[in-house]
Amino acid sequence: MSAEAAVQQASAFEPWLVALDVDGTVMHEDETIDGAVVDAVASARDRGHLVTLATGRSWATTAPVLDRLGIRPDYVVCANGAITFGRDDTEPSGYARVHVETFDPTQVLEHIRTFLPEGRFMVELPDGFRLYTAGMQEWNLDNAQEVLFEGLLDQRATRVVVTSLEHDADAFLDIVARMGLHSVSYAIGWTAWLDIAPDGVNKATALERVRGWLDIPANRVLAAGDGRNDLEMFAWAGAAGRSVAMGQAPDEVRAAAREVAAPIGEAGLAAILDSLP
Repeated sequence: MSAEAAVQQASAFEPWLVALDVDGTVMHEDETIDGAVVDAVASARDRGHLVTLATGRSWATTAPVLDRLGIRPDYVVCANGAITFGRDDTEPSGYARVHVETFDPTQVLEHIRTFLPEGRFMVELPDGFRLYTAGMQEWNLDNAQEVLFEGLLDQRATRVVVTSLEHDADAFLDIVARMGLHSVSYAIGWTAWLDIAPDGVNKATALERVRGWLDIPANRVLAAGDGRNDLEMFAWAGAAGRSVAMGQAPDEVRAAAREVAAPIGEAGLAAILDSLP
């Protein structure tokens, strides 16, 4: 290829905004990441694509994933869209909150407790600090404090998590369906846990804001995930771009995506990233 042709090819390159869920997409349950996925992320980044994370995780548990992948995107979506972080070299972490959505969880918490009196609850505050009730020990509880249920009320929250050890996933789905949650956005995890965000807030709403900030056309977005909290993100990306469900995702999640990758156990994300120009 001549030098002139190389310059023309480089000038014609159009980057994609690539939004990746973390758990079950990038990272295994034991928090390992396949080398093939790390390499594919690095290759996509080096080709000029804008690879970021869109996760239900808090910033404290998302930042180490960025480090392990070797990426430093302009924006990162956390708390299922309630908090977006932007690069800020004046901050110790290199990032600062650039958009935060909050709500008062009091009414929804009291409502859910009538259906799940033995449930475990956690509230995430705008600064990332979390308040939780007894029994949430299976979650990462760094930067958190155990409180009585009443201590969760009358807060400004970005996210609420509800779990129930007394129910399997199917029974939990039935209970959530009977709750009639209308004043919040929510997603149901694979197991018996419920993730609640401010009304109308999800990964898609945050990513659309990011897409606008980065001035990326809607037909050059790719979103990959594996959970029910990725459904809105799939609708957003798949409207003009690419939405990809991991092969081990629940049936309804795979049905919502335009493409299905191999399962995470086969490092399915790597082939998807390698398919980008």
